[in-house]
Amino acid sequence: MSPGRFITLEGGEGAGKSTQARLLTDALTERGVSALRTREPGGAPGAEVLRELLLGGSVEWSAPAETLLHFAARAEHIETTIRPALASGTWVVCDRFYDSTMAYQGYGQGADRDMIATLTRMLGMVPDVTLVLDVSDAVAIERQLKRGADADRYERLDALFHARVRQGFRDIAVAAPERCVLLPGGGSETDVHAAIMAALRARLSLPG
Repeated sequence: MSPGRFITLEGGEGAGKSTQARLLTDALTERGVSALRTREPGGAPGAEVLRELLLGGSVEWSAPAETLLHFAARAEHIETTIRPALASGTWVVCDRFYDSTMAYQGYGQGADRDMIATLTRMLGMVPDVTLVLDVSDAVAIERQLKRGADADRYERLDALFHARVRQGFRDIAVAAPERCVLLPGGGSETDVHAAIMAALRARLSLPG
């Protein structure tokens, strides 16, 4: 049995990651590929408990503590969900992974980037392809307003924070071109999905 592929989608608030993760998972399934859509923080029962602590806003975590909580959730996600799925031949599509910690905590909150890089290496799990969706501030704000749901604690942070996060993702993509594909995410759902599929056909043996 061939091992599955691990694809992550990254980007700031309103970049369209969740929508595109769903569309990609559906497209893989239609091509006869066993595919699992998951998310971070979360993706496993224990990790979902930590997600509530991180996003709920009831605690103002220090940047180092918040970073470690994200990695605790990620370690549980990897061992409980991602590794077993890949070993069974399933392709895993993940809405956020370790690049989000570098962008949000490292760039956005000023956490130690060397510590984040060290913890990342310790995980021993590298995506086959990371799709980084980049959108302008105006598009991000418009999409968040349309969403209409209660904002989580990251969405409520100021524009300067989100500008640092966006720059973080761009820097990450430029620094790891063998893994990352930086894609404009401001177009229609259909156009962005088409760009994602084209990128995956260029990087992976994508059926169909």
